[in-house]
Amino acid sequence: MKNNWWSAFLLLVCVCGIAGVESPATAAGWAQKQFLITFWCPPPATDENLARVAAEGFNLTWAPEEGLDVAARHGLRVMLTSDLLSPATLDDDAKRAQLNALIDRVKHHPAMEAYYLTDEPGAGAFASLGKLVAHLRARDPAHLAYINLFPTYANEQQLGVSADAADRARVSYPTNFSGVGVDDKTVLRYREHLQRFVETVQPDLISYDHYHFLKESDGKQYFLNLALIRQAALEARKPFLNIIQADTIEKSWRLPNANEMRWLAFTTMAYGARGLSYFTYWGPPAYNGLYVDGKAMPLLQDVAALNHEIVKFGPPLMELNSLGVYQTAPLPYGAEALPAKCPVRITGAGGFVLGLFGKTAHPSAFMLVNRDYQHASEATATVSIPGRKLEELDRQTGKWVRRQTLRGKRLVQIQLPPGDGRLFRVVK
Repeated sequence: MKNNWWSAFLLLVCVCGIAGVESPATAAGWAQKQFLITFWCPPPATDENLARVAAEGFNLTWAPEEGLDVAARHGLRVMLTSDLLSPATLDDDAKRAQLNALIDRVKHHPAMEAYYLTDEPGAGAFASLGKLVAHLRARDPAHLAYINLFPTYANEQQLGVSADAADRARVSYPTNFSGVGVDDKTVLRYREHLQRFVETVQPDLISYDHYHFLKESDGKQYFLNLALIRQAALEARKPFLNIIQADTIEKSWRLPNANEMRWLAFTTMAYGARGLSYFTYWGPPAYNGLYVDGKAMPLLQDVAALNHEIVKFGPPLMELNSLGVYQTAPLPYGAEALPAKCPVRITGAGGFVLGLFGKTAHPSAFMLVNRDYQHASEATATVSIPGRKLEELDRQTGKWVRRQTLRGKRLVQIQLPPGDGRLFRVVK
């Protein structure tokens, strides 16, 4: 969760210049066209800075209105930032008119992708945010109104939801999640928070943050959070985006290494996300992000290499629906075990995440991720998806290449580096 002073920093940057999840496909609404790769704490929107952003594999930056043309020159989409993008604006006639004029100026710009509204609101703010989202949608239905949500470890006061009042969360309670009991107040609160957000705000995308890597240990709720967000996205038929850790802004955090960043990215994709954001990109030494005082930090090189791989996975994942996500024993908290009749069975000494995908309700593809970010692992997959040829996505070219012909027991040996994932499909 971000500190309150992050909002002040974002304001300063703005002033100084800076899943099956389906994408909405209606004629009058935001339709996601690419897998989003973005960040928090944008750089000032200069040609020099945004040329680097594009070269590093990002496709969405944040900028005020004057940064739109700069971003367009570098093939980037923009999350628009403005003080006017606040619910309070609608209660002031003069500011409302200014907001409407801003929308009219930017809504046809080729770089526009989204309006940034707020970060981690409690449920008490959902009604006013819903009105602002509706206002933006009425004047500019083609662009996203972006709001980011708290993680599961937010407390009752932050979420604005009491577990005792979260009876509706029990209706679709995820009883198949490992370690989750029917009276788990964390899950009850979070499910209710998500349901209220979706019903009241009517978002086009569900975004959340979760920071997993601590100095003394790893967090316990990472996969639970992924699973609950994925479930909410499936129910709402909206895509979701995960904000992952790329700094040590909190004293209790450790800075992820290259393998851990890969683990965060590939587990997110295996769960059906259609966007990834890094916290943080640009900032002062206290952030220890990808850039510090305008100077690239060592982790940036690893993130840029990872982004260039994610870009290749994006198009095929955008064409597929997330149909199921399962894990091998020992199950992390919030994970779901492989069902008895799973079309891909996994054996091996390591721990694995299996994401099933398909263009219809029937799986035709799967992503396998090594849950161990310290050691390489080998898995044996028994594939019963109909078809004769197994193809793998080439992360360098983005093309499907033939892996093997499936015969007999249809066994596939899959080598996975630490924290890495591979995407396969079965064709006739």
